[in-house]
Amino acid sequence: MTQATIIDGKAFGARLREQIADEVARLKADHGLTPGLAVVLVGEDPASEIYVRNKGEQTRAAGMYSETHTLAADASEAEVLALVGRLNADPAIHGLLVQFPVPDHLSQARIVAAISPDKDVDGLTVTNAGRLSSGLPALTSCTPVGCMLLLKDALGDLTGKHAVVIGRSNLMGKPMAQLLLAADCTVTIAHSRSRDLPAICRQADILVAAVGRAEMVRGDWIKPGAAVIDVGITRFPSRDPERAAAGKTRIVGDVAFDEAKAVAGWITPVPGGVGPMTIACLLQNTLVAAKRLHGLEA
Repeated sequence: MTQATIIDGKAFGARLREQIADEVARLKADHGLTPGLAVVLVGEDPASEIYVRNKGEQTRAAGMYSETHTLAADASEAEVLALVGRLNADPAIHGLLVQFPVPDHLSQARIVAAISPDKDVDGLTVTNAGRLSSGLPALTSCTPVGCMLLLKDALGDLTGKHAVVIGRSNLMGKPMAQLLLAADCTVTIAHSRSRDLPAICRQADILVAAVGRAEMVRGDWIKPGAAVIDVGITRFPSRDPERAAAGKTRIVGDVAFDEAKAVAGWITPVPGGVGPMTIACLLQNTLVAAKRLHGLEA
């Protein structure tokens, strides 16, 4: 039985980071400009702490300036908004994101609304979402952008393909659908309340799973030869008792990988698929934002 081609996001992301680092070096040499990224973390969520640390390391490795601001879990909304305001006004910062989720007493919507659209490298502000929807240049959520890069690299022209996106979040599902529409796909957005979700998925030439439910998408949900992009991340204790006792985890995607790879034409693994692309595209967004803020890119 033919197995699906594995889409290697780790290798693609590494190449993209190298290209970004080269462009950052030219930007410094030609214009004396160092792109800067600031990340705000509220509280002590272990997964968020890992993500934020990785973002800082990759930002510095690309030759960019990196700041991480950590606030206590009980920080007031006024404190968070004041910090966002200071970073909006800081000329050394070109990209700004607040790591979500935030503690329950904070409003994610009000925090996003406070971020300058010009520095909104997560693509969450109403301005950037509206520009994306209208087909205008926009800072766009990093994970969907990474998914599109992988799809175009694997499949080439996406025109006319039926894409099904499972998930409707502002960070992933909605921008993913907009990017697929812009690539001339026919797009269906499905979600937890869709009727007969397996049947919807079986229509997909491109299936993007982004719901956060471990191995929800089974092999018999997949159209033979389809491209499957697994965005889901669910953490479980390591199967190794010693590692589990030390707090180590394993990551499982939304797709039952072993079942799916026997049916699909292409598939991203978890880990090593979409994840590495997200940080690479965050660096790309920061670079784009820096150039636009300095009038170096339309």
